[in-house]
Amino acid sequence: MLLGPTIFRTILTYLLILLIFRIMGKREIGELSVMDLVVFIMLAEIAVFLIEKPKSSIWEALVPMLVLLIIQWGSAYASLKIPWFRSWFDGKPSVLIKHGKIDEGEMRKQRYNFNDLLLQLREHGIQQVNDVAYAILEPSGKLSIFEKNNDGSSDYAVILIADGKIQYSGLKTIRKNKTWLLNEVGKHGFQSVKEISLCSFNDQGELWFDRNNEFS
Repeated sequence: MLLGPTIFRTILTYLLILLIFRIMGKREIGELSVMDLVVFIMLAEIAVFLIEKPKSSIWEALVPMLVLLIIQWGSAYASLKIPWFRSWFDGKPSVLIKHGKIDEGEMRKQRYNFNDLLLQLREHGIQQVNDVAYAILEPSGKLSIFEKNNDGSSDYAVILIADGKIQYSGLKTIRKNKTWLLNEVGKHGFQSVKEISLCSFNDQGELWFDRNNEFS
């Protein structure tokens, strides 16, 4: 194996992978999407090819890496701007426990078994399911748990508007409709949902709004 070309290719591979990771943004390993994991696996395979075959043309590895870079950037931009694209690629959160009741149908749909559920509850220091107000299975596979307060409520809030777009799944969760939401938007001084970056609804029935571009 030629030492010089190998060192050069190793450094080049490192820099390219570092660049792609920087474009992917700051996220914990447990929060990576399916698309991120696919990119990781493909990058690892390309890196091995680039380093172990010093006599091959460097473009045979560079071109696929650049293509992955473009795909990653494009998918990240599309996920930011297009809700259905984000849902299709990253998935949606799933409510497994609501007010101390397990949704067995949703667990079967997500292929999530009771041993996994109970294990994650114990890791959060929870022994009884009825102590849980909400347990949300995130697209990353992490289980977010909200315990009941003394009055039976929780700190969990349902997202109704995100990035100026109505979240109909959130409305379904709180059993409200678009007409009700638009009325509330008007009551709080907004002309359109496009003026709102985020709107949430908590267990106390309170709406919280964040206006778009407040710092621009």
